[in-house]
Amino acid sequence: MTEPQLPDRAPSPVSQPVPATVEDLRRNLAAVRARIAGAAERAGRDVAGIRLLPVSKTVPEERLRLAHAAGVTQMGENKVQEARRKARALADLGIRWVLIGHLQTNKAGDVAAFADEFQALDSLRVAQALDRRLQAAGRGLDVYVQVNSSGEASKFGLEPAEVPAFLAALPVFSSLRVRGLMTLAARAGQARVRECFRTVRALRDAGLQDGTVGDGELSMGMSGDLELAVEEGSTCVRVGQAVFGPRPAGSR
Repeated sequence: MTEPQLPDRAPSPVSQPVPATVEDLRRNLAAVRARIAGAAERAGRDVAGIRLLPVSKTVPEERLRLAHAAGVTQMGENKVQEARRKARALADLGIRWVLIGHLQTNKAGDVAAFADEFQALDSLRVAQALDRRLQAAGRGLDVYVQVNSSGEASKFGLEPAEVPAFLAALPVFSSLRVRGLMTLAARAGQARVRECFRTVRALRDAGLQDGTVGDGELSMGMSGDLELAVEEGSTCVRVGQAVFGPRPAGSR
């Protein structure tokens, strides 16, 4: 794959004005899908193998109803309480809810009750708590293991060297279906961002060899770096501001 010759600067979030109509959201979704398709073409990949996960954190419920009308059927949320509230308020829409933020064990019961996927698994204590609650509810849960590929103390996730042993320990939790790995790249130049993504891709490839990483999915890339992620093998990009517009000032 030939990498595009672009300035080596940190990718920046790409946001749109706050969408007010279904058509606004359709345009935003189309623009993001065009970016994904362009990156897939450069990498010689089939765009059909790349999932767009709209991230709805801080987005009000009325705008999420517009998004559903525009064709969105799955949404990513960072905070359990916000996700639980939205899942209840929008239960009539049949949305598939994906938790992408750090989870404490005391919130495992909430996640087991309504989430369809959890992309930030990074502790055996959390795995055990989820499994216990899921077993009681008679449910299973798709999970991704989060990797701290940047080494930044501000980010959650396992250190890359810890991932193989962690994956090998997960089969005992029978209600957890391991689908792949997730990461957030460093806020740095493109070369460093690519290095983060390649680290996780190499871990995924090793996991496929020993059968510990399920389908081998890679959740990598957000609004500002999704092209780099797709070029490096991402199968799921988590996009918030480029779909839903800028978040309120001070939100994280």
